Amino acid sequence: MREAPSAAALAEGVLAGRRAVVARALTLVESSRADHRAVAHELLELLAPHTGQAIRVGISGVPGAGKSTFIDALGTRLIEQGHRVGVLAVDPSSSRSGGSILGDRTRMAALTASEDAFVRPSPSGCHLGGVARATREAMVVLEAAAFDVLIVETVGVGQSEVAVAGMVDTFLLLALARSGDQLQGIKRGILELADVIAVNKADGDNLGESRVTARELAIAMKLMFSEDDGAPPQVLTCSARTGDGLPEVWQAVLDHRNQLLASGQLQQRRLDQQKQWMWALVEDGLWRDFRDNPVLQQASPQIEQALAAGELGALEAAEQLLSLSRKRASTTPTADA
Repeated sequence: MREAPSAAALAEGVLAGRRAVVARALTLVESSRADHRAVAHELLELLAPHTGQAIRVGISGVPGAGKSTFIDALGTRLIEQGHRVGVLAVDPSSSRSGGSILGDRTRMAALTASEDAFVRPSPSGCHLGGVARATREAMVVLEAAAFDVLIVETVGVGQSEVAVAGMVDTFLLLALARSGDQLQGIKRGILELADVIAVNKADGDNLGESRVTARELAIAMKLMFSEDDGAPPQVLTCSARTGDGLPEVWQAVLDHRNQLLASGQLQQRRLDQQKQWMWALVEDGLWRDFRDNPVLQQASPQIEQALAAGELGALEAAEQLLSLSRKRASTTPTADA
């Protein structure tokens, strides 16, 4: 059987921009196997010095807002301008197989066919905001492979979308004209995260309604933002189908990033994101340790049975598992013992 490539060999291939190696590296960082995680950790350390310059954009929006079509149209224009575009399209996961079920690649035909783009569908798993556990690591790989615009597309809108805002420079929210109530059911939390808002599908008979919706959103943002918060996000209209408004939306993204850069906030934002990433890795490691604990693996079926029989409540069952975990941690000998 062919031996798996080393982290050094993978890093060399990624930095050389070899697509097959980039795909293999992304598969590695998405893996939850312990041996894969060890190689992925070494790989990311080798790639990290070659990152930090890309424009990182998160895109979210209500279902049906046309996120994938928008990314396809915008990404194609950016490639024409000389950019290389990496897209992490985070799909809902199958509860049975864990795989992606939407297949964003089918809705990004132009980008998928371009040598200057790399579109990576990724299952969201059980993580809040539809952001896969390895999305941050995947961004490192793509940036090291010289993709200078990174786009993270998330599955929908909700309070948990803070996850994507915590790993990008600019958070772009796509809205629709008059779907449902006037603000389309967008929660206040997602509006507070938005750095730029674009009302998509502003074409044909929908153009007038889209402009009305954009004005309403602009008024809402002014009411939500105080003078201490600075200027509210720009609200624009666009059409991914016709291309109208796309240059203005991209310029708004650049304007926001340039403001952060000029004020020093971009560096601070990325430092804060590193801190968030650290704690996310700690939480992930603790969960894996908890899940793989042999004492808990032995005890959990009996506790689950007692729970199903009504002999234990959820709170008491959880406390028993946590108590076993703490007891094992306190009795595990240290390396110096």
